[in-house]
This record gives sequence, C-alpha cells and structure tokens, in this order.
Amino acid sequence: MFQGCYTALVTPMKGDGSREVDYDMLRRLVDFQAAAGVSGLLAMGTTGESPTLNWEEHSEVIEKTLEFAKNRFTTIAGTGSNCTRESMRSTAHAAGLGIEAVLLVEPYYNGPSSMEIRREYIGPVAEKFPELEIIPYVIPGRSGTQLLPEDLALLHERYDNVNTVKEASGDPDNMRRTRLCAGASLRILSGDDDMTFLAMTDEEINAGGVISVISNVAPAAVQQMTEAVLEGDIAKGRKWHDALKPLLEIVTVTTRQQSPWGARLCKARNPVPVKTLMNLLGMEVGPPRRPLGKMTGEGIGVVRDAALSVQRNNPEVFQPITNAFGVDIDERLSDPALLDSLCYGDE
Repeated sequence: MFQGCYTALVTPMKGDGSREVDYDMLRRLVDFQAAAGVSGLLAMGTTGESPTLNWEEHSEVIEKTLEFAKNRFTTIAGTGSNCTRESMRSTAHAAGLGIEAVLLVEPYYNGPSSMEIRREYIGPVAEKFPELEIIPYVIPGRSGTQLLPEDLALLHERYDNVNTVKEASGDPDNMRRTRLCAGASLRILSGDDDMTFLAMTDEEINAGGVISVISNVAPAAVQQMTEAVLEGDIAKGRKWHDALKPLLEIVTVTTRQQSPWGARLCKARNPVPVKTLMNLLGMEVGPPRRPLGKMTGEGIGVVRDAALSVQRNNPEVFQPITNAFGVDIDERLSDPALLDSLCYGDE
C-alpha cells in the first residue's frame, strides 16, 4: 500500500464564470485516472484548491471523489489545516465515509514549531483516528514551517497509523535524514514531481512513489515510471522520467514581466500551470478559484513548449487524453487563439 503514483487531483470549476465545482468533470477526471491504472487519488490537497473551497465544498469533493472511484484504487482525503479543530472535523467526516487515509499539510502561516506540529496537530489526529493512515505533508516552501525528520520519526514510532510521509521539502538531504531517523518501515512518497526519480533511486532515500501533480495530464506515464523503479527496472524508469521531464519542470513557472517601474517577477504556482495545461490539451477543468487566475503570455509559452516537446518526442504520454477526451493534441497546441484565451494581456 502507498507505493506507485497517487494523483493530487485538481478540482474542476465550471467555465461559466461562476467558478463553482464541476462535478460532472470531476467524474470524468476520476474515470480518466482509473483507466490509466494509477495507485490512487488525493482529493482536496492543495492542488485541489483546498485553501479557496469552503468546508462544505471540501467535504463534498472528497465524498464525490470516493463515490466516483468505486473502489478501483485508494482514495486519500486532504484534511489538513492550520487549525487542529478544523482538521479533526474534516478527518472525522472522511473517516465516516470510509476513507483509508488522510493527508495533513503542515499548519501554514501561524508557523508552529516541529515539536508543536507533532504534539498539537498530527499526534492528536493520529490518536483520535487509529483506523486511518495519517500522512504528514512536509512542504516548508508553502507552509512557512516544517515537521523535521526527528519529530516525524517520533510520530512513526509512537503511532501505528503514521507510516507514510509526503515529502516536498525539495531537499534530498532532508529525505535522507528522514530515512535515517525513521528507518526502513516509513514509506516516503515524493511530493515534488521533478525529484521523484531521484528519491526512488537514491538508496539513502528509497522512496516508494509520488503524490503527483503532473499525473493529472500523464497518469499512465507517471504510474509506469514508478512501477518500473519499484520492480527494479531502473532503465525503464529513467526512460519514462526522461519522457516526462519537460512536464516535471512546469509545476511552477516563473517569468519576468515589464512594468512602468521596471521588471517584476511573476510566479505561476501549482495548480495554475497544470490547470492551464489541462485546458490547453482539451481537458476542460475550468479556471482556478480567485485569487488564483491566469498565466502571463510568456508563462503559457513555457507550458506550451513543454507540451510540444513531449508531443513531438513521446506522443504516447498524451495519447490517453486523446482517447478519453476526443481531442487533437497537435491542433490544440498550434492554436494561437486558444493560447490567448488562457493568459493575461500585457498589463
């Protein structure tokens, strides 16, 4: 359990300007992932725009994802918060649905220490819900804090249901320290698409797979990469990694834009690039919810170039999209009007 590719599923929004959740498209996305053979889905992670969906929507997306999954794979619910009470309520809802595992993102903004994260957040949730697998989500670049390897190891030692971590520190040395402290029995899942192959093939990390963003558009390829490495076929795994590499580099896209006062940086962060790419390829997932919006013209050019590189050199990566959504990938990638509709103007 908890090896392979788990897709951090985007939450589709209606394209009518309301930005309301599109449950018909959510069903299609779940079916698309199932057909690709992924190990599981994560509903309501930050890729699913958990910060901007209210708790009623949050719970309903988890419920619908589980319903649409029809026991075809594992469903993980994102129930983390920067408020332990909120996380407890969301975890209780997930447990009542029969969810197998929950993901607890580090408490963002209020910045508790690693010891506080262990004692006041993950520990209490793990103790209250012993029937659930509790997956801490280490992502200091977004949370502004960090559950350190030593405290993670203590959680793993004390609670029988803390056996997996989503590791998005971006630091291989932190992953190695996690393995050293927690031992071989802790499952490490990469939380950074571009580091998955390294994390799985580095013997001091020995990750078992990934909770992936890019598998929203390339689930079969990411699943086959992880399966190959788990089976010991490193050459095959590297082949899939190399095929995916242009996409692995666009989870965040940073460009420099001009203003009357000089250049400014514009960082399009997940889920903006992946939703842009999905819409570009014909998977009509709609816009993100505000305050997230569109990419710059230069930024969408980066996304398009990555997709063109994959389509030119490894068209099998996108073939499942053509099969599931009935689109012509080459035609869409060459349509300038489509590009213009998915990005801001120059201001």
